[in-house]
Order: sequence, then C-alpha cells, then structure tokens
Amino acid sequence: MASKQILPFGEPILRKKAKPVDAVTPATIKLLDDMVETLYATDGRAGLAAPQIGILRRVVVMDCGDGLIELINPEIVSMSGEQLGPEACLSFPGYWGYVKRANQVKVKSLNRQGEEFTLESEGYLARCIQHEVDHLDGILFVDHVRDQWLYHEATKRKVAVMDVIRLTNQGM
Repeated sequence: MASKQILPFGEPILRKKAKPVDAVTPATIKLLDDMVETLYATDGRAGLAAPQIGILRRVVVMDCGDGLIELINPEIVSMSGEQLGPEACLSFPGYWGYVKRANQVKVKSLNRQGEEFTLESEGYLARCIQHEVDHLDGILFVDHVRDQWLYHEATKRKVAVMDVIRLTNQGM
C-alpha cells in the first residue's frame, strides 16, 4: 500500500468523467488499498474518489465516522429529502461552502469481492456519498455552493465561488 498525493483544485482530471471498473482485479484491490491509506493519512477526511489521486476509475472510499465504506462503480438509485450544510473537499484544503444535498440516498455498488450490494444512507453519510459520486462525474462541490462564497477555515476569509469554478474549469 502507498499513500498518494491528492490533486488540488485546478487539476484538469478533476473535471473528467471516470470510467467504470470492468472487473475487480488485483489492480483494483491495490487501488482500493492505496486510497484507504491515503484517506486515513489525511486530516479532515471523510471520503476520497479515485480521480482525486489521478486515476479515472469509478472507485470511492469513505469513512464518515462509522467505519470504512468502499464503493466500486457506485450508482445512486434513489434520493429524497434535502439538507443544507457545510461541505468541504480534500482537493480544496481549508475551504468549505454551504451545499444543498438530498438527505436520504440509496446507492448500488460492487464491493472488493466484486459482489453487488445496496447501501441506504441519510444525513452526513448521504452527503458524503453524493459528494464522492459527483467526483466520478467531474462535478465538484463548488458547483453546488448555494451562496456566492467559499470560506477559508483558518483565515475566515471569503472567496468568490465563481472565481474558483472558472479556475477549476481550465483545461477542460
């Protein structure tokens, strides 16, 4: 296993759509293992999508407080309710914004054994799933920010979200 570098906003790969995993192979397991190590080596983490480490595959790892969840080829099959709250991203270190998401989400996925399973979630876990599945489609949380600002944790400064979106769309 190896911890990988998380790509920062502005990297063109973050705006590309990830390809499905055709079969769970030893390479897929190594990717999962590397992503888990990277996730747990990072402060302030909840989830990580493969494009964030430069791999355009539909693979996600998450730990939203109740243990590790691994998703291969996740597909959201239903969403309901809504929640508005702060959201951040490992590719935007130190920044957060208010994002509206569904409050309940059902996702269909494969596990590391290649078996299909369904996961039903609500609240924070539902938010995390939506955030990470968006990454697989080249969508970033800044695309969903409800007001005009991102907030910097340390300095409390505001940054116009449209400036950030323009920067992240470069190279598409």
